[in-house]
Amino acid sequence: MYKRQIIMLKKFSVENFKGFKDKITLDIGTPSNYSFNSEIIENGCITKGIIYGINSCGKSNLGLAIFDIITHLTEKQKLLGSYDFYLNMSGRKSFAEFEYTFVFAGHEVVYKYSKMDVNSLKSESLSIDGKEVIFFDFLTRDGFTLLEGSDTLNASIRNESPISRVKYVNSNSILSDNIQNQVFKKFIDFVERMLLFYSLDSRGYEGFMNGSESIAEGIVNSGKVKDFQEFLKENNIDYELYGCEVDGRKAIYCHFDNKDADFFKIASTGTRSLALFYYWYIRMEKASFVFIDEFDAFYHYEMAENVMKFLKSRYPESQIIMTSHNTNLMTNRLMRPDCLFILSRSGSLTSLCNATPRELREGHNLEKMYISGEFEKYE
Repeated sequence: MYKRQIIMLKKFSVENFKGFKDKITLDIGTPSNYSFNSEIIENGCITKGIIYGINSCGKSNLGLAIFDIITHLTEKQKLLGSYDFYLNMSGRKSFAEFEYTFVFAGHEVVYKYSKMDVNSLKSESLSIDGKEVIFFDFLTRDGFTLLEGSDTLNASIRNESPISRVKYVNSNSILSDNIQNQVFKKFIDFVERMLLFYSLDSRGYEGFMNGSESIAEGIVNSGKVKDFQEFLKENNIDYELYGCEVDGRKAIYCHFDNKDADFFKIASTGTRSLALFYYWYIRMEKASFVFIDEFDAFYHYEMAENVMKFLKSRYPESQIIMTSHNTNLMTNRLMRPDCLFILSRSGSLTSLCNATPRELREGHNLEKMYISGEFEKYE
């Protein structure tokens, strides 16, 4: 199995981006001291979280905001069309502001930047353990880099290229082998392996890799057809599957007594959605941070719970944040109040334990409290 690094996203905030006029913060680095479900806390950060909210409150846009970082730091898959209408329509600023805090083996990385649109950086700053090591103002064309081994870049860093200076330093310098530079490289590696995907394949994915490989091709090429069959069986979907080639492309077929059929032509919407999840699941062990938008939109509630248990058991250290409308998952049997968040239409993002003055305990019925409006008063 891929050996994970222990760098984690601790906190993210964004302002003046799409529907977020005011600053909104996702804080997954200050968990409460609950004694139950402690396996979803690692290195002082939340590793599994669910964001709830009514339609059009901004859950999908929050995912796009978090993954804006990959649009200028990496060459990975980008959903640039989703970043139209980049700035908030009512905002007074001509730019959006982003801030990420990462932790790694006792070190902290803070990356801040502002953009006028998805392709136009205004400013950029990177700090390691409280020391700003890279800064650039794209309007004045002035900046610096203090990472050991990048000294020669300071003269050329003022050129007219719009490229991110963090990306420029990473690509054009031979950094010395010291702790600070190791942390910098871990940060870059983390961003390179971030993954966002949607519950239906037609909406695509962002980050992690490139290409438009079909789900069937991905599963067949990975040699995982039988494992996929077992995965479906665990979710009470029983097919006899085999991989084959049809018209020059890899496919997955179902065997029946009288006739075989293409799996994706006979599978239900929920089963196809589950196949998409499996496609990404077999790649997730190499992902650093995963955001799944409405991951259970086409699942029966029992299947959604099975998938949640599956993620917790198979990838205990992986940071996976999901959006959902399924309140059946709002339970201390699976999660805990500091790992469940409410995104309001007004733009506030609050964990359940911070959305009420009541002390939430393991025996509380969180779903019943949510439906009764317990947390609405404190959004």
